[in-house]
Amino acid sequence: MFTRIFGKPKQETNALATLDKLNETLEMLEKKEKVLLKKAAGEVEKAKEFTKAKNKRAAIQCLKRKRLYEQQIEQLGNFQLRIHDQMIMLEGAKATTETVDALRTGASAMKAMQKATNIDDVDKTMDEINEQTENMKQIQEALSAPIGAAADFDEDELEAELEELEGAELEEQLLQPATTAPAAPVRVPAGRQPAKKVEDEDDELAELQREMAL
Repeated sequence: MFTRIFGKPKQETNALATLDKLNETLEMLEKKEKVLLKKAAGEVEKAKEFTKAKNKRAAIQCLKRKRLYEQQIEQLGNFQLRIHDQMIMLEGAKATTETVDALRTGASAMKAMQKATNIDDVDKTMDEINEQTENMKQIQEALSAPIGAAADFDEDELEAELEELEGAELEEQLLQPATTAPAAPVRVPAGRQPAKKVEDEDDELAELQREMAL
């Protein structure tokens, strides 16, 4: 692993140096191409001048040199294409190498972590966590347990009393009328008549006695 890590910068340096060299060569070829294009154009101009001067032989020589320049320009164009192709392949290979190296480094790191933490350690840690959780639960239950007089209360009796209270409340609600009922007439016990009614009866008796006397 360390060999690959220490070897990576050297490989990357070599790839970058090669790309730099290819770029320099490409720039040199482009400069030569410009020079040859300029020379070819110059030969054309000379051929025109010789043609005007009726010097056919000299004009033909200029065109021949132009053809030679054009052949060299074509070769330089092919060289540039090859260099471009080489640069593209090298950049692709560099990216592929870096990707593979990154994946290899990740796999090695994962393998090292797996060695540092095995399944037995994980199981042991989980057991300790469960044990601590259970201990904490028992502590909380112990702290929340009633003490003193409250500990003597019977839960069943308290629940029965609560049910009685709920039943009494429900019965009271059922007995209450839905609306206010009209007032019931006053019932007078037997042998007890209202005072006004007694007076009326005395008046009627007195009137009857007077009629009988007449």
